[in-house]
Amino acid sequence: MTFEAGERNISFKTGVEIQKALAKKVQLCSFPDRGIRIIAGTDVSYSRTGKYSTAVAGIVVMKYGSWEVVEEVYAVKKISFPYIPGLLSFRELPALMMAFKKLKTIPDLWLVDGAGIAHPRRLGLAAHFGVTIDRPTIGVAKSRLIGTHDEVPIEKGSRIFLKDRGEIIGIVLRSRTNVRPLYISPGHGVSLEQAPEIVLSCCTRFRLPEPTRAAHNFVTRIKAENLK
Repeated sequence: MTFEAGERNISFKTGVEIQKALAKKVQLCSFPDRGIRIIAGTDVSYSRTGKYSTAVAGIVVMKYGSWEVVEEVYAVKKISFPYIPGLLSFRELPALMMAFKKLKTIPDLWLVDGAGIAHPRRLGLAAHFGVTIDRPTIGVAKSRLIGTHDEVPIEKGSRIFLKDRGEIIGIVLRSRTNVRPLYISPGHGVSLEQAPEIVLSCCTRFRLPEPTRAAHNFVTRIKAENLK
């Protein structure tokens, strides 16, 4: 069986092979000491569930710390690649890349709504996107795709390791006291130790860090305006 991914059709087997090859290009390294000045959040939403739908990808670029919006871009793309756990990036990346190409501002770091290396083949959307654009990315997932973990204490800032077959693939982070935790994993150009610290520094009064929260709100508004 083949599926449309971007401009070409791929089989499930080919998709897995592509992920394994790209995963070798993922670099887990310390983010540069110069720090973060400009940060971006991404989100992708759909007009409906199922194979044939329209994706809306949004990017919000912000000043780190003040959370002032610098730039917002979006792309709307019809897709036919179905939702397949583990192959989500082939469904979402084409629309996200369309939005990326519209950007005038290149952020220092990206927070992506999705998994980084916390993925069966260590190439979730954040890692796939990060390798593609060769920029530092962190996956901020609202639910667990893979791995096991112990219970996280309820206090904000509490964290525990997310593991898969004995390997640490991410951090389960309580971003706000007594709310459901986030699943944080580096995508590319960021270390496992840095990823949760950066995400937590972006969490103000809400469960989601400001960049991905802004991207979610932006995409929701664009979808309402464009997909009646």
